[in-house]
Amino acid sequence: MPTNGSSKPLLFLLTGFPGLENVYPWIAISISLMYFVAICGNGTILAIIQAERSLHKPMYLLLAMLAVTDLCLTATTLPSMLRLFWFNSRAVSFGACATQMFFIHSLSCVESGILLAMAFDRFVAISNPLRYPLILTGSRIAKTGLVMLFRSVLFVLPTPILLRLLRYCRVNTLSHSFCVHQDVMNLACSDRRVNIIYGLFAVLSTFGIDSLLVLLSYVVIVKTVLNIASGEECLRALDTCVSHLCAVLIFYIPLIGLTIVHRFGEHASPLVHILMGFTYVLIPPMLNPIVYSVKITQIRQRILKRLQSRTALCAC
Repeated sequence: MPTNGSSKPLLFLLTGFPGLENVYPWIAISISLMYFVAICGNGTILAIIQAERSLHKPMYLLLAMLAVTDLCLTATTLPSMLRLFWFNSRAVSFGACATQMFFIHSLSCVESGILLAMAFDRFVAISNPLRYPLILTGSRIAKTGLVMLFRSVLFVLPTPILLRLLRYCRVNTLSHSFCVHQDVMNLACSDRRVNIIYGLFAVLSTFGIDSLLVLLSYVVIVKTVLNIASGEECLRALDTCVSHLCAVLIFYIPLIGLTIVHRFGEHASPLVHILMGFTYVLIPPMLNPIVYSVKITQIRQRILKRLQSRTALCAC
């Protein structure tokens, strides 16, 4: 929809799968099932950690924070996706788009910070186990969560404000079924240098630093583990990191892929943009609880115990 050179567009148009409108209901069902898995999985982890006092430890508190973040991210993207695929309703106002964009990027930044805190948790547990209870206390975990939240708001809040200052003169069709900063920025026909520079600064200051520190943590962890004499103890120590490493890969691979597509994929098929977008917002919230439920014995045992008790009650 053209905006006749206005500084703020009246509407943006979300994009689903062009040419497949006749199967949108089936796509909507598939997306709904993925969201159902994400909500049930993260909700179950939260319920178990809240109910079991033995799990009120730094590692599990950080896992609960990750689950809350994934639930919030799910709630942020679910309405626009289901509205698009159930009712083929594409139009979204600038205000709604900017609000969704703010929450998507803020929550992604929070998740990156939590993954960094979890890497530090593993680093302390393996390299300095005797001081672990003294270094990572419940109050410090809570303060870490608040710092990550404040950092996210601080870095992300300017982006919708800067987008509002741009002029939009083209057809305002987005590449995804939700709003992200670079996608909206690419529709502007005025000078975007400030937006590009600030966006790069924000990404490097958050995701860039977090990923480097996570990598550094694992370099030290591997170095510490290799100094362990027993091969069995070495494998046991590394096994405690597997679930976190999976979560890091699940988060950063779609993030990097989406960034590359927006930066260098101008001539790529629209399907590539759409699929990368779905991977970015759907896969981490859906897979994180599955990975942690499978790999962490304490979580898995309590889930099985609850399922067994409910099965017994139904049998009665």
